[in-house]
Amino acid sequence: MNAYFKIKEKGSTIRTEVLAGITTFMTMAYILAVNPSILSAAGMDASSVFAATALSSAIATAIMALYANLPVGLAPGMGLNAFFAFSVCLGMGYSWQFALTAVFLEGLIFILLTITNLREAILNCIPFDLKKAISAGIGLFIAFIGLQGSGIVIDNPATLVSMGNITSPNAIVTIIGLFAVSVMLIYKICGALLYGILFATVIGAFLGVTKLDTLSASSFLTLPSFAPTFWQFDFSQVFTTDMLFVLTTFLFVDLFDTVGTLVGVATKGNLLDKDGRLPEAKQAFLADAMGTCIGAVLGTSAVTSYVESASGVAAGGRTGLTALVIAVFFFISLLLAPIFLLIPSAATAPALIVVGLFMISPIKEIDFDNFSVSIPVFITIIGMPLTYSIAHGIAWGVISYVIINISMGKFKEIHPLTYILALLFIAKFIIE
Repeated sequence: MNAYFKIKEKGSTIRTEVLAGITTFMTMAYILAVNPSILSAAGMDASSVFAATALSSAIATAIMALYANLPVGLAPGMGLNAFFAFSVCLGMGYSWQFALTAVFLEGLIFILLTITNLREAILNCIPFDLKKAISAGIGLFIAFIGLQGSGIVIDNPATLVSMGNITSPNAIVTIIGLFAVSVMLIYKICGALLYGILFATVIGAFLGVTKLDTLSASSFLTLPSFAPTFWQFDFSQVFTTDMLFVLTTFLFVDLFDTVGTLVGVATKGNLLDKDGRLPEAKQAFLADAMGTCIGAVLGTSAVTSYVESASGVAAGGRTGLTALVIAVFFFISLLLAPIFLLIPSAATAPALIVVGLFMISPIKEIDFDNFSVSIPVFITIIGMPLTYSIAHGIAWGVISYVIINISMGKFKEIHPLTYILALLFIAKFIIE
């Protein structure tokens, strides 16, 4: 084991790697509750989504461990699942089978792009500040979804949105859960999001929000079924503009998410080479792409590398053994389906709100005094929550960036692929 993972060579020990893996799993495990809650809003079977989430995370993370030898955990990505459910299915009106097909195709394309080394070229076509804006916009969008799910924010025919009844049981559960998560984060308690979700679920039981009637001893003896979502693809609309639009959005959000996570985690763990590059980047990208394909087949949104892996790296994890431990725990979690499936949306809402905070933090790196940058950035950020679409936020951000910089005569500073993207987005809006 030491020879395969090069544990001593990277300055670690087996004990440290195991503890690091447990640490990362605890910080990631909230996705087991949140993902079924989000994707069930699109009409998917929550039990099957839970199974797909746990197994795809286990397999993808195991590939990362054994092939890339990196201490990085993978699971269905936040933001990607929101785009899947609330933009593609509820916003555009497409079936979840259509969305799963787009995820599967995205994974196949990523495999091809990784093998041919084109992934980096695509990444470079989007300006640095717009990448940060996309993360921030998704953060606001996810937080908005959490506030909606709790009933704290409701629709209003006069003002579009307004504050709901914060004394309702759902709102109280969310507020208490958010307070608990906040305190644990302040005191740097590992697994704060997961503990906050579980604590809010317990509070919900006393308020009638958490339904305990589905929980029984026999329910723990039966594994959740994959059948309702397994290989549920709809290839009838593959060659449509909407599929191209959805697929492009999945590609770019997943691409930025993965690259940003890998670079951030590798930097924290001192895993970059002397030129600032990650030697195992290609293997890591392949693990991510294969995980996305596997997740789509099983029945979940795109699987991606998790920034929470930094917690394990901070605990000393340096090799794939850390990731292998994470994979084992995701596999074991299949036995805990009854517990995760009784968690109400009001209890997962605090996690969504706090994840929104995590994702919006990159805006501090943006130069808002440079209006040729800050205006497209601002349009991207507010476009996502206000149009209830991640895709529209990205589209308007790219279009406005190209138009503003053309008007300033900065033709050569715009990547050729960015021009193509802007034209595709404009064509999409015209056709609509």
